[in-house]
Amino acid sequence: MLQKISAFDACGHAMADLQLFAGVIDPKAAAIVGQCDVVRVAAGSCIAQVSDAPPCVYIVLHGALGATPAPAGDHAGPLREERVLPGESIGELSVLDETVHFSALVALQDSELLVIEPHTLWRLIDESNGVARNLLRQLSFRLRAANAQLRKREKVGEFYRRLSMVDALTGLHNRAWLEERLPGMVAEAHQAGRPLAAIMIDLDHFKRFNDAHGHPGGDSALRTAAGVLTAALRPTDFAVRFGGEEMVVILPDSDAAAGLMVAERLCERMRAAIVFADMRLPLPHITASFGVAALQPDQNADALLSHADLALYRAKKDGRDRVAC
Repeated sequence: MLQKISAFDACGHAMADLQLFAGVIDPKAAAIVGQCDVVRVAAGSCIAQVSDAPPCVYIVLHGALGATPAPAGDHAGPLREERVLPGESIGELSVLDETVHFSALVALQDSELLVIEPHTLWRLIDESNGVARNLLRQLSFRLRAANAQLRKREKVGEFYRRLSMVDALTGLHNRAWLEERLPGMVAEAHQAGRPLAAIMIDLDHFKRFNDAHGHPGGDSALRTAAGVLTAALRPTDFAVRFGGEEMVVILPDSDAAAGLMVAERLCERMRAAIVFADMRLPLPHITASFGVAALQPDQNADALLSHADLALYRAKKDGRDRVAC
């Protein structure tokens, strides 16, 4: 609730202490402001904008307000709460475009506010160049601050988006990343007339390994397998955890022969890798099968992976721990 206590010219505050009127030496402006109401608001009280009444400008004379900006869109969360301290104001933009720009305006302490109604603000702008200048300066500052905050939110959002594209266990790209990026790589390869190869990988008898060593041991094996892939690939290649014990390698600028050569190298290194450093056991018990496919004319990303999966099936059918194309 807003409790009117006096007009501004009777409340003992100086206009020079208020940012909107800083440097303004104008008897007309002082007379206009002197007629505005000063209200008292208890700590914790919400200063509500009445839906059928025009928004006002609130200048803090004593205390502090907390303003939560309204969301920027349907999927945007609220921006950081803005604190309005003595001498500062809020609501100018709401008056100018007749739209409330904050979802909540709350007194953080017992506060006294100077309330400037819309017609009064417009009158001040018309009759005082100093008020108009200060208002423009304040709006410009807030616009820059809001843009900086939005850029920060975008960077944070991009960070979490990228984080969501990484498999937490292995550190490889995940399936969501593959589904987002592979169609573009396929389209670029077709457009440029360049080869592209995919290798589908499945760790052999992984359930048996999990049963023998437990899920922590299985996690160690998956991390070891991921390390084999990343250590053996070029910086321009991509390793993906497709799901469970399945992984995918994407080889830009590589034809079927190059894909087969890489797969054979990976197969050998996987066979020799060590899962448990204390046991010094190589991996005859957790080898991998590899299926290689090269991009064909008019083939899309799904078809490329499907052909690699068929090749993987042949490798497993022929005895596992081998490469097929």
